[in-house]
Amino acid sequence: MISVTGQSNPLPMSPYLNRIKPWVSVICTSYNHEAYIEQALQSVVDQNYPNVELIVIDNGSTDRSAELITNFVETNPAVRFLKNLTNLGLNRAFNQGLALAGGRYVIDLAADDVLLPNRIAQQADLFEQLSGPYAVVFSNAVYIDEQGKEIAIHYAVDADGRARTKVPSGDVFQQILESYFICTPTMMMRRDVLNELGGYDETLSYEDFDFWVRSSRIYHYAYLDEVLTLKRRLPDSMQAQVVLPENQLLSSSLAVCYKAFDRCTTPAEYQALAGRIRKFIRKSFYTEQFELVSQFGQLLQYIEQPDLLTNLILSLNHFHPPVNSLYRHYLKWNRARQSPYPQVKLV
Repeated sequence: MISVTGQSNPLPMSPYLNRIKPWVSVICTSYNHEAYIEQALQSVVDQNYPNVELIVIDNGSTDRSAELITNFVETNPAVRFLKNLTNLGLNRAFNQGLALAGGRYVIDLAADDVLLPNRIAQQADLFEQLSGPYAVVFSNAVYIDEQGKEIAIHYAVDADGRARTKVPSGDVFQQILESYFICTPTMMMRRDVLNELGGYDETLSYEDFDFWVRSSRIYHYAYLDEVLTLKRRLPDSMQAQVVLPENQLLSSSLAVCYKAFDRCTTPAEYQALAGRIRKFIRKSFYTEQFELVSQFGQLLQYIEQPDLLTNLILSLNHFHPPVNSLYRHYLKWNRARQSPYPQVKLV
Protein backbone atom coordinates (compact mmCIF):
# COMPACT_ATOMS: atom_id res chain seq x y z
CA MET A 1 0.00 0.00 0.00
CA ILE A 2 1.51 3.32 -1.00
CA SER A 3 -0.99 6.01 -0.14
CA VAL A 4 -3.97 6.91 1.97
CA THR A 5 -5.81 10.12 1.12
CA GLY A 6 -8.99 11.80 2.26
CA GLN A 7 -10.38 12.78 5.63
CA SER A 8 -10.19 10.13 8.31
CA ASN A 9 -13.30 11.25 10.20
CA PRO A 10 -15.85 12.88 7.90
CA LEU A 11 -18.38 15.06 9.75
CA PRO A 12 -22.15 15.21 9.29
CA MET A 13 -23.60 17.83 6.97
CA SER A 14 -24.69 20.03 9.93
CA PRO A 15 -28.50 19.77 10.42
CA TYR A 16 -29.35 18.04 13.68
CA LEU A 17 -31.46 15.48 11.82
CA ASN A 18 -28.40 14.31 9.90
CA ARG A 19 -26.48 13.67 13.09
CA ILE A 20 -29.06 11.18 14.36
CA LYS A 21 -28.96 9.17 11.16
CA PRO A 22 -26.51 6.27 11.46
CA TRP A 23 -23.36 6.49 9.36
CA VAL A 24 -23.01 4.06 6.47
CA SER A 25 -19.58 3.10 5.14
CA VAL A 26 -19.34 2.17 1.45
CA ILE A 27 -16.19 0.18 0.70
CA CYS A 28 -15.46 0.18 -3.02
CA THR A 29 -12.79 -2.20 -4.33
CA SER A 30 -11.44 -1.65 -7.83
CA TYR A 31 -9.18 -3.66 -10.11
CA ASN A 32 -8.87 -2.49 -13.73
CA HIS A 33 -12.30 -0.86 -13.74
CA GLU A 34 -11.37 2.37 -15.54
CA ALA A 35 -14.50 2.17 -17.72
CA TYR A 36 -16.87 2.06 -14.75
CA ILE A 37 -15.17 3.40 -11.61
CA GLU A 38 -16.33 7.02 -11.97
CA GLN A 39 -19.98 6.01 -12.36
CA ALA A 40 -19.74 3.68 -9.35
CA LEU A 41 -18.23 6.37 -7.13
CA GLN A 42 -20.60 9.06 -8.34
CA SER A 43 -23.54 6.81 -7.46
CA VAL A 44 -22.36 6.90 -3.83
CA VAL A 45 -21.91 10.67 -3.79
CA ASP A 46 -25.39 11.09 -5.31
CA GLN A 47 -27.17 9.19 -2.52
CA ASN A 48 -30.09 11.06 -0.93
CA TYR A 49 -28.82 10.05 2.51
CA PRO A 50 -26.71 12.48 4.55
CA ASN A 51 -24.20 10.35 6.44
CA VAL A 52 -22.20 8.30 3.94
CA GLU A 53 -18.51 7.49 4.25
CA LEU A 54 -16.82 6.34 1.03
CA ILE A 55 -13.61 4.30 1.16
CA VAL A 56 -12.00 3.28 -2.14
CA ILE A 57 -9.29 0.65 -2.56
CA ASP A 58 -7.48 0.32 -5.87
CA ASN A 59 -6.15 -3.21 -5.81
CA GLY A 60 -3.05 -2.88 -7.98
CA SER A 61 -4.80 -1.85 -11.19
CA THR A 62 -2.68 -1.75 -14.36
CA ASP A 63 -5.08 0.55 -16.24
CA ARG A 64 -6.08 4.17 -15.47
CA SER A 65 -8.34 3.28 -12.53
CA ALA A 66 -6.05 4.76 -9.86
CA GLU A 67 -5.65 8.00 -11.86
CA LEU A 68 -9.41 8.37 -12.23
CA ILE A 69 -9.97 7.69 -8.54
CA THR A 70 -7.34 10.31 -7.65
CA ASN A 71 -9.14 12.85 -9.84
CA PHE A 72 -12.43 11.96 -8.18
CA VAL A 73 -10.96 12.46 -4.71
CA GLU A 74 -9.69 15.91 -5.70
CA THR A 75 -13.28 17.04 -6.24
CA ASN A 76 -14.66 14.93 -3.38
CA PRO A 77 -12.04 15.36 -0.63
CA ALA A 78 -14.01 13.45 2.01
CA VAL A 79 -13.42 10.23 0.06
CA ARG A 80 -10.68 8.04 1.50
CA PHE A 81 -8.43 6.36 -1.06
CA LEU A 82 -6.05 3.44 -0.53
CA LYS A 83 -3.79 2.41 -3.41
CA ASN A 84 -2.20 -1.03 -3.33
CA LEU A 85 1.03 -1.74 -5.23
CA THR A 86 -0.21 -5.21 -6.19
CA ASN A 87 -3.50 -7.07 -6.26
CA LEU A 88 -3.95 -8.46 -2.74
CA GLY A 89 -7.14 -10.32 -3.57
CA LEU A 90 -10.70 -9.12 -3.17
CA ASN A 91 -11.20 -10.29 0.40
CA ARG A 92 -8.01 -8.77 1.77
CA ALA A 93 -8.66 -5.48 -0.02
CA PHE A 94 -12.16 -5.29 1.45
CA ASN A 95 -10.76 -5.98 4.91
CA GLN A 96 -8.39 -3.04 4.46
CA GLY A 97 -11.41 -0.83 3.99
CA LEU A 98 -13.29 -2.47 6.84
CA ALA A 99 -10.43 -1.64 9.22
CA LEU A 100 -10.95 2.05 8.40
CA ALA A 101 -14.75 2.05 8.33
CA GLY A 102 -16.63 3.94 11.02
CA GLY A 103 -20.22 3.43 9.92
CA ARG A 104 -22.82 1.40 11.75
CA TYR A 105 -23.59 -0.30 8.44
CA VAL A 106 -21.37 -1.32 5.53
CA ILE A 107 -21.90 -1.78 1.79
CA ASP A 108 -19.38 -3.75 -0.28
CA LEU A 109 -19.43 -2.01 -3.67
CA ALA A 110 -17.72 -3.46 -6.72
CA ALA A 111 -16.30 -0.72 -8.93
CA ASP A 112 -18.44 -1.75 -11.90
CA ASP A 113 -21.80 -1.67 -10.08
CA VAL A 114 -24.12 1.27 -9.44
CA LEU A 115 -26.18 2.27 -6.40
CA LEU A 116 -29.55 3.84 -7.16
CA PRO A 117 -30.02 7.19 -5.34
CA ASN A 118 -32.35 5.92 -2.59
CA ARG A 119 -30.44 2.70 -1.89
CA ILE A 120 -28.72 3.70 1.34
CA ALA A 121 -31.65 5.66 2.78
CA GLN A 122 -34.11 2.81 2.35
CA GLN A 123 -31.82 0.10 3.66
CA ALA A 124 -30.57 2.11 6.63
CA ASP A 125 -34.12 3.07 7.58
CA LEU A 126 -35.24 -0.57 7.47
CA PHE A 127 -32.26 -1.63 9.56
CA GLU A 128 -33.18 0.94 12.19
CA GLN A 129 -36.75 -0.38 12.33
CA LEU A 130 -35.79 -4.04 12.71
CA SER A 131 -35.78 -5.73 16.08
CA GLY A 132 -33.90 -8.91 16.79
CA PRO A 133 -30.56 -10.27 15.54
CA TYR A 134 -30.54 -8.92 11.97
CA ALA A 135 -27.16 -8.68 10.26
CA VAL A 136 -28.07 -8.06 6.61
CA VAL A 137 -30.64 -6.14 4.59
CA PHE A 138 -30.68 -7.10 0.89
CA SER A 139 -32.87 -6.17 -2.06
CA ASN A 140 -33.68 -6.75 -5.70
CA ALA A 141 -31.33 -5.70 -8.52
CA VAL A 142 -31.30 -5.11 -12.25
CA TYR A 143 -28.44 -6.57 -14.27
CA ILE A 144 -26.75 -4.36 -16.87
CA ASP A 145 -24.20 -5.08 -19.57
CA GLU A 146 -20.94 -3.33 -20.42
CA GLN A 147 -22.79 -0.39 -22.00
CA GLY A 148 -25.23 -0.06 -19.09
CA LYS A 149 -28.17 -1.65 -20.93
CA GLU A 150 -30.62 -3.53 -18.72
CA ILE A 151 -30.44 -7.23 -19.54
CA ALA A 152 -32.13 -9.03 -16.64
CA ILE A 153 -33.64 -8.68 -13.19
CA HIS A 154 -32.70 -10.78 -10.18
CA TYR A 155 -36.22 -11.50 -8.89
CA ALA A 156 -39.01 -11.38 -11.45
CA VAL A 157 -41.44 -8.58 -10.59
CA ASP A 158 -45.13 -7.89 -11.10
CA ALA A 159 -46.75 -4.75 -12.52
CA ASP A 160 -46.11 -2.94 -9.23
CA GLY A 161 -42.42 -3.82 -9.24
CA ARG A 162 -42.74 -6.36 -6.41
CA ALA A 163 -41.03 -9.75 -6.46
CA ARG A 164 -43.33 -12.47 -7.81
CA THR A 165 -41.64 -15.10 -5.66
CA LYS A 166 -41.56 -15.07 -1.88
CA VAL A 167 -37.98 -14.18 -0.97
CA PRO A 168 -36.61 -15.76 2.23
CA SER A 169 -36.16 -13.49 5.25
CA GLY A 170 -35.38 -14.07 8.90
CA ASP A 171 -33.52 -17.32 9.60
CA VAL A 172 -32.20 -18.11 6.11
CA PHE A 173 -29.38 -20.56 6.91
CA GLN A 174 -31.04 -23.52 5.21
CA GLN A 175 -32.02 -21.46 2.17
CA ILE A 176 -28.43 -20.20 1.92
CA LEU A 177 -27.32 -23.81 1.54
CA GLU A 178 -30.02 -24.57 -1.01
CA SER A 179 -29.41 -21.79 -3.55
CA TYR A 180 -27.72 -18.50 -4.35
CA PHE A 181 -30.91 -16.52 -3.87
CA ILE A 182 -29.24 -13.29 -2.68
CA CYS A 183 -27.80 -10.80 -5.16
CA THR A 184 -24.54 -10.11 -3.34
CA PRO A 185 -24.00 -6.41 -4.17
CA THR A 186 -27.45 -5.51 -2.80
CA MET A 187 -26.41 -6.31 0.76
CA MET A 188 -26.04 -3.79 3.55
CA MET A 189 -24.28 -5.40 6.52
CA ARG A 190 -23.83 -4.49 10.16
CA ARG A 191 -20.22 -3.50 10.73
CA ASP A 192 -20.10 -5.05 14.22
CA VAL A 193 -21.12 -8.41 12.73
CA LEU A 194 -18.39 -8.19 10.10
CA ASN A 195 -15.86 -7.39 12.80
CA GLU A 196 -17.13 -10.20 15.00
CA LEU A 197 -16.60 -12.64 12.12
CA GLY A 198 -13.11 -11.28 11.42
CA GLY A 199 -14.17 -9.72 8.12
CA TYR A 200 -13.93 -11.73 4.92
CA ASP A 201 -11.86 -14.92 4.98
CA GLU A 202 -8.64 -13.93 3.20
CA THR A 203 -7.74 -17.55 2.44
CA LEU A 204 -10.66 -17.77 0.00
CA SER A 205 -10.93 -16.45 -3.55
CA TYR A 206 -14.44 -15.04 -3.09
CA GLU A 207 -16.50 -13.77 -0.21
CA ASP A 208 -20.27 -14.14 -0.44
CA PHE A 209 -21.02 -17.84 0.16
CA ASP A 210 -18.63 -17.93 3.11
CA PHE A 211 -20.05 -14.76 4.67
CA TRP A 212 -23.60 -16.07 4.22
CA VAL A 213 -22.80 -19.39 5.88
CA ARG A 214 -21.00 -17.87 8.84
CA SER A 215 -23.39 -14.99 9.47
CA SER A 216 -26.78 -16.60 8.74
CA ARG A 217 -26.18 -19.35 11.27
CA ILE A 218 -26.36 -16.83 14.11
CA TYR A 219 -28.07 -13.77 12.57
CA HIS A 220 -31.16 -13.00 10.51
CA TYR A 221 -31.49 -11.45 7.04
CA ALA A 222 -34.22 -9.03 5.88
CA TYR A 223 -35.36 -8.63 2.28
CA LEU A 224 -36.34 -5.15 1.08
CA ASP A 225 -38.58 -5.53 -1.97
CA GLU A 226 -37.14 -2.77 -4.13
CA VAL A 227 -34.69 -2.57 -7.02
CA LEU A 228 -31.87 -0.53 -5.47
CA THR A 229 -28.75 -1.65 -7.35
CA LEU A 230 -27.53 -2.05 -10.93
CA LYS A 231 -25.29 -5.11 -11.08
CA ARG A 232 -22.99 -5.23 -14.10
CA ARG A 233 -22.36 -8.50 -15.89
CA LEU A 234 -19.04 -8.64 -17.75
CA PRO A 235 -17.51 -11.39 -19.93
CA ASP A 236 -14.54 -11.78 -17.56
CA SER A 237 -16.59 -11.75 -14.36
CA MET A 238 -16.05 -14.19 -11.53
CA GLN A 239 -19.21 -15.99 -12.58
CA ALA A 240 -17.66 -16.59 -16.02
CA GLN A 241 -14.38 -17.81 -14.54
CA VAL A 242 -16.01 -20.68 -12.64
CA VAL A 243 -16.34 -22.71 -15.86
CA LEU A 244 -12.60 -22.58 -16.57
CA PRO A 245 -10.15 -25.33 -15.57
CA GLU A 246 -7.86 -24.52 -12.66
CA ASN A 247 -10.11 -21.73 -11.34
CA GLN A 248 -9.72 -21.27 -7.58
CA LEU A 249 -13.40 -20.66 -6.89
CA LEU A 250 -14.35 -24.31 -6.50
CA SER A 251 -11.57 -25.07 -4.03
CA SER A 252 -12.80 -22.14 -1.95
CA SER A 253 -16.32 -23.59 -2.19
CA LEU A 254 -15.06 -26.87 -0.74
CA ALA A 255 -13.64 -25.02 2.27
CA VAL A 256 -16.96 -23.22 2.77
CA CYS A 257 -18.92 -26.47 2.49
CA TYR A 258 -16.88 -27.89 5.36
CA LYS A 259 -17.68 -24.78 7.40
CA ALA A 260 -21.35 -25.27 6.58
CA PHE A 261 -21.16 -28.95 7.53
CA ASP A 262 -19.84 -27.99 10.96
CA ARG A 263 -22.75 -25.56 11.42
CA CYS A 264 -25.65 -27.78 10.30
CA THR A 265 -27.92 -28.93 13.13
CA THR A 266 -31.01 -30.47 11.48
CA PRO A 267 -31.59 -33.23 8.89
CA ALA A 268 -33.12 -30.64 6.53
CA GLU A 269 -29.98 -28.47 6.74
CA TYR A 270 -27.72 -31.44 6.04
CA GLN A 271 -29.88 -32.38 3.04
CA ALA A 272 -29.73 -28.80 1.76
CA LEU A 273 -25.94 -28.91 2.00
CA ALA A 274 -25.88 -32.30 0.25
CA GLY A 275 -27.76 -30.78 -2.68
CA ARG A 276 -25.23 -27.96 -2.90
CA ILE A 277 -22.31 -30.44 -2.75
CA ARG A 278 -23.79 -32.47 -5.61
CA LYS A 279 -23.80 -29.31 -7.74
CA PHE A 280 -20.17 -28.62 -6.86
CA ILE A 281 -19.26 -32.20 -7.80
CA ARG A 282 -20.73 -31.64 -11.25
CA LYS A 283 -19.02 -28.24 -11.66
CA SER A 284 -15.67 -29.64 -10.57
CA PHE A 285 -16.04 -32.55 -13.01
CA TYR A 286 -16.98 -30.26 -15.91
CA THR A 287 -13.93 -28.07 -15.21
CA GLU A 288 -11.69 -31.15 -15.02
CA GLN A 289 -10.71 -30.50 -11.40
CA PHE A 290 -10.75 -34.20 -10.69
CA GLU A 291 -9.14 -34.11 -7.25
CA LEU A 292 -11.82 -31.69 -6.11
CA VAL A 293 -14.50 -34.07 -7.41
CA SER A 294 -13.15 -36.74 -5.10
CA GLN A 295 -12.89 -34.35 -2.16
CA PHE A 296 -16.46 -33.13 -2.59
CA GLY A 297 -17.53 -36.76 -2.90
CA GLN A 298 -15.89 -37.63 0.41
CA LEU A 299 -17.72 -34.79 2.15
CA LEU A 300 -21.02 -35.86 0.58
CA GLN A 301 -20.62 -39.37 1.96
CA TYR A 302 -20.57 -37.97 5.49
CA ILE A 303 -24.18 -36.91 4.84
CA GLU A 304 -25.67 -39.44 2.43
CA GLN A 305 -24.97 -42.16 -0.07
CA PRO A 306 -24.53 -40.52 -3.50
CA ASP A 307 -27.41 -40.85 -5.93
CA LEU A 308 -27.15 -42.57 -9.32
CA LEU A 309 -25.98 -39.52 -11.30
CA THR A 310 -23.43 -38.51 -8.69
CA ASN A 311 -22.11 -42.07 -8.49
CA LEU A 312 -21.74 -42.08 -12.27
CA ILE A 313 -19.74 -38.85 -12.18
CA LEU A 314 -17.55 -40.13 -9.33
CA SER A 315 -16.88 -43.30 -11.34
CA LEU A 316 -16.07 -41.44 -14.57
CA ASN A 317 -13.86 -39.10 -12.57
CA HIS A 318 -11.21 -41.82 -12.22
CA PHE A 319 -10.62 -41.67 -15.99
CA HIS A 320 -10.06 -37.88 -16.09
CA PRO A 321 -12.12 -37.34 -19.26
CA PRO A 322 -11.51 -34.07 -21.21
CA VAL A 323 -15.02 -32.65 -20.83
CA ASN A 324 -14.42 -28.94 -20.24
CA SER A 325 -14.46 -27.84 -23.86
CA LEU A 326 -17.73 -29.65 -24.50
CA TYR A 327 -19.17 -28.15 -21.30
CA ARG A 328 -18.31 -24.60 -22.34
CA HIS A 329 -19.80 -25.15 -25.81
CA TYR A 330 -22.99 -26.36 -24.14
CA LEU A 331 -23.15 -23.29 -21.90
CA LYS A 332 -22.63 -20.99 -24.88
CA TRP A 333 -25.43 -22.72 -26.79
CA ASN A 334 -27.74 -22.63 -23.77
CA ARG A 335 -27.18 -18.89 -23.24
CA ALA A 336 -27.93 -18.20 -26.91
CA ARG A 337 -31.30 -19.92 -26.74
CA GLN A 338 -32.43 -18.16 -23.56
CA SER A 339 -34.61 -15.05 -23.46
CA PRO A 340 -32.64 -11.78 -23.61
CA TYR A 341 -34.27 -10.93 -20.26
CA PRO A 342 -33.83 -14.11 -18.20
CA GLN A 343 -35.22 -14.18 -14.69
CA VAL A 344 -33.25 -15.54 -11.77
CA LYS A 345 -35.36 -18.20 -10.08
CA LEU A 346 -35.26 -19.51 -6.55
CA VAL A 347 -34.43 -23.21 -6.86
